[in-house]
Amino acid sequence: MTRFIHDRFAKEYLEELLSPIGTVNIGRDVTSEVREIDVYFTPITLNPEYLKTLGLLGKIASTTAIIEPFRNPANVSEICSCLGKLLDVRGELERQSRRENTRLDDSQLPKLWILMPTASKALVDSFNAKPDTENWMEGIYFFGESLRTAIVAIHQLPETPETLWLRILGKGKVQQRAIAQLSALATDDPLRMIALELLYRLQSNLVTDIPQELGPEERELIMAIAPLFQQQIEAAQQKARQEGLERGLEQGLERGLEQGLERGLERGLEQGLEQGLERGLERGLEQGLEQGLERGRQEQQRLILENFLQVRFGELSPKMTVVLAPISKLSATDFTVLLLAISMLTVDESGRESAVKLLAESVLKMSSNELGDLLPIAVTNLLALSVAELALFVERLPGLSADELRERLGKTPD
Repeated sequence: MTRFIHDRFAKEYLEELLSPIGTVNIGRDVTSEVREIDVYFTPITLNPEYLKTLGLLGKIASTTAIIEPFRNPANVSEICSCLGKLLDVRGELERQSRRENTRLDDSQLPKLWILMPTASKALVDSFNAKPDTENWMEGIYFFGESLRTAIVAIHQLPETPETLWLRILGKGKVQQRAIAQLSALATDDPLRMIALELLYRLQSNLVTDIPQELGPEERELIMAIAPLFQQQIEAAQQKARQEGLERGLEQGLERGLEQGLERGLERGLEQGLEQGLERGLERGLEQGLEQGLERGRQEQQRLILENFLQVRFGELSPKMTVVLAPISKLSATDFTVLLLAISMLTVDESGRESAVKLLAESVLKMSSNELGDLLPIAVTNLLALSVAELALFVERLPGLSADELRERLGKTPD
């Protein structure tokens, strides 16, 4: 079962990285007996800078390619099956060329790239595959020229920035080191963000779909992904603090000038301006900074949570939207814990429902920690309200005592 989760991750990962420069077809069927190609890539816009960023993967993507990723080393039969897909596609293209009375150049034919963690010497020799160290790095073995096929042994690739995006598809320590190297990239790097989002999804699927089947390797992978998620949250919070500081300075200067001028006029132009401006600026800056920082932090947390929920579950439900504003007032620690909890949910309708319950629970806990065993019932009753009733209740929530909350939400539904 874990193999299918990793296979899905590999296909989605390659699709996201290659789609900016071409057409990616996941699960393309070929004729004969119906066989499915994992990734069929056709380049459209060969952006040299983007290809260079992708490194070895970019070099592979410079021509039409069939990419077949394997979580475990492929055997002879599986490689022959990949070759069969390549030959089927070649046959389709040749028949199309004859129908259209056009010439089919070799450059139009796809190349087959078989990605696997390791490849034994016996396996490589059985296909008479050879390295091409003059044009390619170590770890890549090419079949005869007419077969247009190569095996990429990911664990044999040099651990350089050029191979990072392929080593993410390795396994064990190689994959874990590649994931760790993502942390060296800028937090706003687009490729880093794409890779992390897919890794979070992989982590979530492993934890929620098959927890009983997880072996030591999968558990270590989950632990390797977790720090990067925390790092991304801290980067967002740092941005919130910076924006809050800027807003605070702006509001503080505005309020300080306002109060200073007002007091200055009251005490006399000369003395009042001097003392009033000084005290007004001081108090205004202090109050403005404090309020501005807090407002900036809350607004940034709201945006982080809103974007995070949209990425995982699509369009937000009306009830999710209602509780976003109060959730933004959580402390940084509680907010991080909430995000981590949501990240562990499945990306489906069940996960969406659980996310709404987590949000509602956080809103109630912010108002009162005295609900105790009544909290699950209170959450159920709260979410049973209509959207309009929920919005009104959330607005009045800060003014309700624990007894009032128990009275309104603590009754078991009929």
